[in-house]
Amino acid sequence: MAERRKIIASMLVLTLFGALLLVPPLVNVFNQPISHFGMPQIVIYLFVVWLLLILGIAGLTHLLPPEIVDPVNGPEAD
Repeated sequence: MAERRKIIASMLVLTLFGALLLVPPLVNVFNQPISHFGMPQIVIYLFVVWLLLILGIAGLTHLLPPEIVDPVNGPEAD
């Protein structure tokens, strides 16, 4: 059960880090009149952060061990 808690804590940290990366003061750093491949830099930044957050949470979810449920006593307790 400790492994499960560590992965869930990692998900929380990743979510908070992702929220920090999407706050307007940090996003405005990338709001420059620069284009890469014909797209503004801010658009690329937002989509890359979004994609990395999705991949990170998907990877952590894949590592999450299944929860064992006892039909009589409910979820496994520590």
